[in-house]
Amino acid sequence: MTGPLNTRCCALIEELGLGRAADVVAVTGLAGGVASDIARVDLNGQSFCVKFALPKLRVAADWFAPVHRSKAEYAWLQVAGRVAPGAAPRLFGYSEHLQGFAMEYIAGPDVQLWKTLLLSGGDPVDAASRVADILGRIHAAGSDPGFDRMAFDNAADFHALRVEPYLLFTAQRHPGLAQRLRALASRLDHSALTLVHGDVSPKNILLRGGQPVLLDAECATMGDPCFDVAFCINHLLLKSVHLPQWRAGLLGAVAAFWQAYQGHVCWEPVQGLESRVAALVPALMLARIDGKSPVEYLADRAKAAVRTLAIPLIADPVDRLDDLVAHVLSGGPVP
Repeated sequence: MTGPLNTRCCALIEELGLGRAADVVAVTGLAGGVASDIARVDLNGQSFCVKFALPKLRVAADWFAPVHRSKAEYAWLQVAGRVAPGAAPRLFGYSEHLQGFAMEYIAGPDVQLWKTLLLSGGDPVDAASRVADILGRIHAAGSDPGFDRMAFDNAADFHALRVEPYLLFTAQRHPGLAQRLRALASRLDHSALTLVHGDVSPKNILLRGGQPVLLDAECATMGDPCFDVAFCINHLLLKSVHLPQWRAGLLGAVAAFWQAYQGHVCWEPVQGLESRVAALVPALMLARIDGKSPVEYLADRAKAAVRTLAIPLIADPVDRLDDLVAHVLSGGPVP
């Protein structure tokens, strides 16, 4: 590869002391990210993954975010690696000047993207439990009074990357739900209970020998843990609409996720957190259809089915995830 990304990658490798620009034999852009330039860099018989945040995300709607968010992502990966060893890639350094970092390039016959597993009908339950356990441990650590919050004072970034494009943009498209969606947005904007990842999606989770490795923490902030839980559960529910033949297993994964996660909740009564999760999930379901970042795999009839499921639950939310799952299960078969 030649061009600006190649130049930045070579500069990063040199700045971090990983090698000389002349030692780089290949720079290969990696697909999958809308918010960053990501590449594999090969040199001296080693491979690194390097990442630089983009000022404008690769989506149809105008969506801008500050590039310094890469520093928060690096800090989140450091925390995750300490709290749950193996749950984050090995890190090789961050560049303030280039606003990018280098980390372990993870590949091999025992590595699979969780999203690929889910879309191919693989068992979703074990991975869901493992992801939830890791997430619960990180949330518990981030809620400790002695936790160093300095790197995660990123409420404005979280608003730009998550609250506005998901909830407030969707509110513009659904005026009848605007009051509810804006109330959910306001609650997220004003919460700082613990360290939040902000993008706990199957597309950002590798399974290495069955063990989850979490990536893409660009939205990391002190916030409401309900967002991370709801964000991941939302993806399982959307896939249950997309893949009705595997719906029972995917809904079972939702129950397994919550069961594994809730035992770590030490910062508040678990019932209050569950109620916030149950209220936020349908809003995120609708946002992934009508927000700035729609999922790519749903056909039009499935999108209509998601709206039919989500809109009543936004207007009149339930308090328990069991009730939410039962509502989805009763939604009937969809294509």
